[in-house]
Amino acid sequence: MVHHVEHVGGGAVFTIDRQEKRNAVNDELMEALSAAVDLAASDGTLRFFAVTGAGDAAFCSGGDLSEFHLLKTAEEAAPMLGKMADILLRMSRLPMPVIALVNGHAVGGGCEIATACDYRLVRNTARCGYIQGTLAITTGWGGASHLFVKTGNHAGALRMLTESKVHTAQALLETGWATETFDGDPEAALNRFTERLGAIHPTVLRAYKQAAVRKWDALGLESMIREEVAECARLWAADAHHEAVDRFLNKKK
Repeated sequence: MVHHVEHVGGGAVFTIDRQEKRNAVNDELMEALSAAVDLAASDGTLRFFAVTGAGDAAFCSGGDLSEFHLLKTAEEAAPMLGKMADILLRMSRLPMPVIALVNGHAVGGGCEIATACDYRLVRNTARCGYIQGTLAITTGWGGASHLFVKTGNHAGALRMLTESKVHTAQALLETGWATETFDGDPEAALNRFTERLGAIHPTVLRAYKQAAVRKWDALGLESMIREEVAECARLWAADAHHEAVDRFLNKKK
């Protein structure tokens, strides 16, 4: 089992559980998250949906390169990129607040997952960043589009993407990417953050979330994500990307 789902405090918590892979995303995990999002969308009682990682080391280390490096061409990469981008778009549009409980490091696609959420609660020891540039590709799951549309900090967003490095929790709080930071138990941090939501009727939470979705629709977020996927697929097929991944995988051996 690559995941588990718990219902706590009126919400659903989806936990990525591939600790041996630093909670990297593979196709099985994609299917599980997609199913969980569909269930959450149809549950009128949920006050929030949260995603987190198992263990203390990693929230999510992005795509599982040992699997996805087998994709060589743009035509091979595009379906995988588009599938995850669609899942994250649907997750972001859930009719309730969506929370990333960043229990550990979130890099690459892991950072994209967190950015698709409405709130990011970041453990003070976590390091997060869009490191895709070090592999000679861009974000491909919609992460850049979500970042530009949702943070309201153009310079900060562009810098975070182009520098392709990890950032401390405190730095992410200062730039506005992190909603708040926490020390200690992630579950306790989530409970503190969502406690107030328990006093608000779900119809109110859903009405405000729908207002946010209308804004994203007006800005053309979905179209932006489709273009992002296509650009990443094009770069994925380039020699520079495959050579960078080979170096990364060889370094890990």
